[in-house]
Amino acid sequence: MAGPLLATKLHVPRRRRGLVPRTRLSERLDRGGEVALTLVSAPAGFGKTTLLTEWLTAAATDGRSTAWLSLDQRDNDPVVFWTYLLSALQRTAHGVGGGALALLQSSQASMEEVLATLVNDLSAATDDVVLVLDDYHVITARDVHDGMAFLLEHLPPQIHLVLGTRADPALPLARLRARGELVEVRADDLRFTSEEAAAYLNEAMGLALTAQDVAALEGRTEGWIAALQLAALSMQGRDDVAGFIAGFAGDDRYIVDYLVEEVLQRQPDDVRDFLLQTSILSRLNGSLCDVVVGQDGGNAMLEALDRGNLFMVPLDDRRHWYRYHHLFADVLRARLLDEQPDWVLELHRRASGWYELNGEPSEAIRHALASGNAERAADLVELAMPAMRQNRQETTLRHWLEALPDEVIRDRPFLSVQYAGALLMHGELDGVEERLRDAERRLDAAAEAGDAPSSGATFGVDDAVIRGVRSQIAVYRAAQARVTGDVAGTMTHAQQVLDLVGEDDHLLRGSAAGLLGLAHWSRGDLEAAHRWWSDSRANLEKAGHHSDMLGVAIALADIRIAQGRLRDAMATYEQGLAGATTPGSSAVQRSQVMRGAADMHVGISELFRERNDLDAARQHLAVSAELGEPAGLPQNRHRWRVAMARVREAEGDLGGAVDLLDEAERLYVSDLFPDVRPIAALRARVWVAQRRVGEALGWARERGLSVEDDLPYLREFEHITLARTLLAQYAAAGDERALADATRLLERLLHAAQEGKRTGSVIELLMLRALAHQARGDVPGALDSLARALTLAEPEGHVRAFVDEGPPMTSLLKACAKQGAAPAYVRRLLAALTAPDGDAPVQQGLIEPLSVRELELLRLLGTDLNGPGIARELVVSLNTVRTHTKNIYAKLGVNNRRAAVRRGAELGLLSRGHER
Repeated sequence: MAGPLLATKLHVPRRRRGLVPRTRLSERLDRGGEVALTLVSAPAGFGKTTLLTEWLTAAATDGRSTAWLSLDQRDNDPVVFWTYLLSALQRTAHGVGGGALALLQSSQASMEEVLATLVNDLSAATDDVVLVLDDYHVITARDVHDGMAFLLEHLPPQIHLVLGTRADPALPLARLRARGELVEVRADDLRFTSEEAAAYLNEAMGLALTAQDVAALEGRTEGWIAALQLAALSMQGRDDVAGFIAGFAGDDRYIVDYLVEEVLQRQPDDVRDFLLQTSILSRLNGSLCDVVVGQDGGNAMLEALDRGNLFMVPLDDRRHWYRYHHLFADVLRARLLDEQPDWVLELHRRASGWYELNGEPSEAIRHALASGNAERAADLVELAMPAMRQNRQETTLRHWLEALPDEVIRDRPFLSVQYAGALLMHGELDGVEERLRDAERRLDAAAEAGDAPSSGATFGVDDAVIRGVRSQIAVYRAAQARVTGDVAGTMTHAQQVLDLVGEDDHLLRGSAAGLLGLAHWSRGDLEAAHRWWSDSRANLEKAGHHSDMLGVAIALADIRIAQGRLRDAMATYEQGLAGATTPGSSAVQRSQVMRGAADMHVGISELFRERNDLDAARQHLAVSAELGEPAGLPQNRHRWRVAMARVREAEGDLGGAVDLLDEAERLYVSDLFPDVRPIAALRARVWVAQRRVGEALGWARERGLSVEDDLPYLREFEHITLARTLLAQYAAAGDERALADATRLLERLLHAAQEGKRTGSVIELLMLRALAHQARGDVPGALDSLARALTLAEPEGHVRAFVDEGPPMTSLLKACAKQGAAPAYVRRLLAALTAPDGDAPVQQGLIEPLSVRELELLRLLGTDLNGPGIARELVVSLNTVRTHTKNIYAKLGVNNRRAAVRRGAELGLLSRGHER
């Protein structure tokens, strides 16, 4: 965030004197403890905040924990909104919000990840927590509403949200209402009854009104509390109270205008001027008011206004910060424009200066914009820009830039470039190139004229600064090209960065090297990609960007895995993990590095899974989970689930693997890395293993895949998956065309992978080609392909790549063993294919293994027991036996009991069934 948190926004407003007890409303609010959302919605002046304050004061004595947040326009920036909300929760609920706040402040975390972490923290809370968001009507940002809807949908039962608002929010109220998860307090509920109006006017305000007078006021204001309050203030000290009431008429707006005018006319000139001139401020303290009105005495004036109950709302317990009642402030600002229009811009200018000196750039910029001084506002934006980028407040930054006149931005290359960056960060390409060209034109014009490129705060005639701006232009052009899939453009612009910046500008050089690595990776030139990523890591280390180095480590390891170099990949992960626990590192460096430590464990788990050490794979995934989401990069949530899905698949739990992949897809967070193993393709492979060939073919059609496609590296994994699906189609239906298509596609893919030296893909493709030869009855061809795969795989210790192919691979490996090919390695693979793995279901040689209960039933199918007898033996219903039997037939590929028993005997399942 730009500037510190305003603690006053997190304070429950101080309880006012002379309040009227509203037991009926407090009881309704108490019912909110049984639902997710309590909505207090009514127009201005209906006492929403006062009611909530009174209710929470009582709640504090009942032991309920309360978090409070007063909202304002600045909270439409999602980062600002959630920072304040999390900070409010942290003040109340121990252990809640810390992880989410750390993610929010990281450089890459998605909002969905932040919210999921918050929900997890809230779920662990042991006490009931009431979270109140007051003045929610100021929130108009769709992103904030969407986040709140997500939070409401997943809110744990011990957490209760209360919204105070002038208008119904853009949240799923109808759905909550239908579920019974919504308590509502509306304007009709908030209106003073005759009894409450009498108590307020006569007891709280000290007026001696008759019942008839009270009824007249209550009727004409319709119980509107603000109007009654204003009327009571106007009547204090009057002799002719009855005459005042008799002449009291008009609709709400005119009533307010009339009463405020009455109140203002009764104030001394200095008080009246103070009220009008400080009405431009959203918050007031003595020092700020002194600067704005141009004289001392602000603290004393604020205290006097507070004592006089003149629509002042204290924002903290020390009475240091205040605000005006919103309705009162609206009318004051309208009067200021009517009476002192020439002063308005000057007042905003003074406020901007005070906020700048006191370290609140957001407010300084807001008032500078309101003052009409676009050049000063632009200066302030440029000064605030680095911190805004670092803290990921792109939304606020973009709002500032949009508020500046276009000609001001065009005259400032730095602002033009950052505008382009803000658009890219929001995933928008429209306007990016235009802004970059604006920056270039201004730089070129300044160079020709020999003057400074901008009159702004950050520019002079320093050539290094100008080169830095041109380098940023090139970085954004490279990123723009990467987003659009323009590999050549990415490389051209990234190289331009390297040509522009000096050898000591490690951050920009590291960024450019990374973009070049991405470009080569996208083309499938893995060795070049690895060289550039290594260069990026070295520069990032010199620049002190340690957490970014772990992101680079993931890229380097992924590339080595694609090259089939598993040992190098393991060394890369271990090096990254060691960096996370370097004893001599500073606390800051350790915290940065730890943000990727969870990712290192996920990567290591994948390598242990390939070695068939599933216990070690699970252990590293458990460590990653224990470290928590703050120790992971934004993509770690879906990567973790993909890794666990592959472990589940190796253990034979194919249904569990699909469930995890579905969850991973929902949590997917994209980045600039090429998505070389799409989750949908991984799921299609599991479908093939489940013999759900039709669904796998549907995926291929949806992706537009065919055997005639060009074969770019970015779709290599998908095309290999298509080949697997076609082989499965042949196995299921004897479709000769599918086998021919698969064989032809495999040959083309193998040639491309060999050309690109992608040994990981070559090993898989050779195995699949071996299986295709086997399906055609070409045993020599099958053994030749398999022998080549074994030669490539043995030095790196690949195991699951072979084991996952099941019984067809077993028969081929046995044939290889007879020929003496890689004897020790083949024995190891055969042992892995036939041995049970720990507590997982035994290796059954099936695409989808039988469950424990299905193995028991298969054994009984080999006896003389009939269906009811088997049901009695297993203590289940006959329908359950029939369901299990149908599943067994499908998994074994048979259609009757005798064939099932024969197939089970062939696979050695009958002797094991009773053991599981």
